[in-house]
Amino acid sequence: MYDVKNWIAGQEADGSGTTQEIVDPATGQQVGTLHLGDTATVDRAVQTAREAQKDWGLSSLSKRTQILYRMRQLMIEHTDEIAGVITREHGKTIADAKGEIARGLETLEFATSITQDLKGEFSANVSTGVDAHTMRQPLGVVAGITPFNFPAMVPFWMHPIAIATGNAFILKPSERDPSASSIVARLYQEAGLPDGVFQVVQGGKEVVDALCTHQGISAVSFVGSTPIAKHVHDTAAATGKRVQALGGANNHAVVMPDANVEFAAAQIASGAFGSAGERCMAVPVAVTVGDVHEKFLEAIKAEAEKMVVGPGSDPATDMPPVITPDARERVIRMTDEAEQAGATVVVDGRGLVVEGHENGNFVGPVVLTDVPRDHDTYTQEVFGPMLVVMRVDNFDEALELVNSSPFGNGTAIFTGSGHYARRYQEEVQVGMIGINVPIPTPVGYYSFGGWKDSLFGEYHAHGPEAVRFYTRQKAVTTRWPHQDEHLESSMSFPTHD
Repeated sequence: MYDVKNWIAGQEADGSGTTQEIVDPATGQQVGTLHLGDTATVDRAVQTAREAQKDWGLSSLSKRTQILYRMRQLMIEHTDEIAGVITREHGKTIADAKGEIARGLETLEFATSITQDLKGEFSANVSTGVDAHTMRQPLGVVAGITPFNFPAMVPFWMHPIAIATGNAFILKPSERDPSASSIVARLYQEAGLPDGVFQVVQGGKEVVDALCTHQGISAVSFVGSTPIAKHVHDTAAATGKRVQALGGANNHAVVMPDANVEFAAAQIASGAFGSAGERCMAVPVAVTVGDVHEKFLEAIKAEAEKMVVGPGSDPATDMPPVITPDARERVIRMTDEAEQAGATVVVDGRGLVVEGHENGNFVGPVVLTDVPRDHDTYTQEVFGPMLVVMRVDNFDEALELVNSSPFGNGTAIFTGSGHYARRYQEEVQVGMIGINVPIPTPVGYYSFGGWKDSLFGEYHAHGPEAVRFYTRQKAVTTRWPHQDEHLESSMSFPTHD
C-alpha cells in the first residue's frame, strides 16, 4: 500500500482531504491511496506556476535543452520503475508499458532540439532601411488532462514541448493510474527543472473544470473520450483559452482481396487486442472486401484463440485485463446485445477466467461478424478487446463505410496495390492512415491528431503542431534611422518603397 499525492512547488502536497482507492486490475485489490485535489489545489498550483514561469520563460534555450537532455537520460534509467507502476495500476504488460515510455521519449527527444523549431524568419529591406522578422514566445501557464490508457506516453506528448518552449505546465493525470506522473515530477526536479515549472494536480471533474476555467491558465490540452473532449473544449474556449481536445475513435482496417491475409490478420489482432483494446488507436473494426471475408475470419480466429490472457506482470501474457469491472461488463454486455441482434460470435471471450486471478477484470478476445451497421457494437467506441468484422463487395463500399463514421482518428488498409493504397490515403476522411500498418501513430517529430469527432480545436498533438500550440508569434518591423535623418510625416497608409 502506498500514497500518491499532488506535486506542487517541488514537493508532495495534500489536496482536498478526499481520497480514492488505486486498484490493480489483475487482482481487483487496492494497492494504494490517491489524495485528490480540488479547486483550491488548482489555484495554488497556478499561482506557483505563474511565479516560476516568469523566470523560466526568460531562460536561455541552452539551459532548457540541457535540462531536457538530463531528463531523457533519467527516464531511460527509470524505465523499469515507471513500467512497473503502469502495469500495477493500468494492467498492461510490462513490454507494452516500456513501449509507451519509449514512444513518449520520442517527443522528449524532439523537445531537446527545440532550438531549431523556435527559429523565426527574417527579411532584410522589406522597405528601404526597414527589416522584418518573427519570433515565438510562450503562452505562460498551460495545463494537460490525460487518460488512463497511456499514463506515460500521452502526458509526454504535452509537457516536454510546453516546457521547452518556456511555459509552466500543470498535469491532471487519470485517477486510475496516477503514479507514473508522480515519478516524472520527481525526475524533472532531479534533472534540474525549477520547482513550479512542472506540477501535478490529482482529481476528477472538479479539477478538470477548475483547469478549464482558471483565468491564470492560457491553454488546455486534453486526450480522452469524445463527450469529455467536447466538454473540455467548449468550457475552456468559453474562457478565452487555446484548446486542443483529442476525442474518441472507432478505427477501421480495410482488408483488400490482394492482401497477405495471414499478415493482415496478425497485424489487426495486435491492433484489436493489444492492451486489451484500450487504445484510441486500437482497431475495433475490420472491413473485408470481396471474397477475402471467409479466409480473413479463419485467420483472425486463429490469431485470437492463441492469445494468452493474464496479468501484465507475467512475461507470457499477450493480453492483460481491462481497467475496471465496468469495462469488463461493457464488453460482455455489448457482445450479448450484438448476438441478440443477429451477429455471429466467431470468438467468444465472455466466459474467460484466469486461474488465480478470479477477481481480476479479465475478458477474452471477442470477434463478431454479421453485425448490423446501425448497432451500437459497431457504431460506438467499445474500448475493449472486441473486433467487429464487416463485409463489403468492393473498394468504394469500403471507403464509404469508413467515411460514414462520425470518428476520424486512425485507419489502415491492407493491400498489395499501390493504386488502391494511394486512393485510400487521398480519399479517406481520417487524420492518421496506415498502409499495411495497423496502428499508424506518427513518430514524435510528426504530429498526432484525428478529424471529425476525434478532435476539437485546431491543433494536433506533439511534433511541430505542438510547438505552434504552446507559443504565440510576434511579427516585428524594424528601422534604425541615422540620428540626423528626418522624414516628413505622412497621413497615408505606409507602403513598402
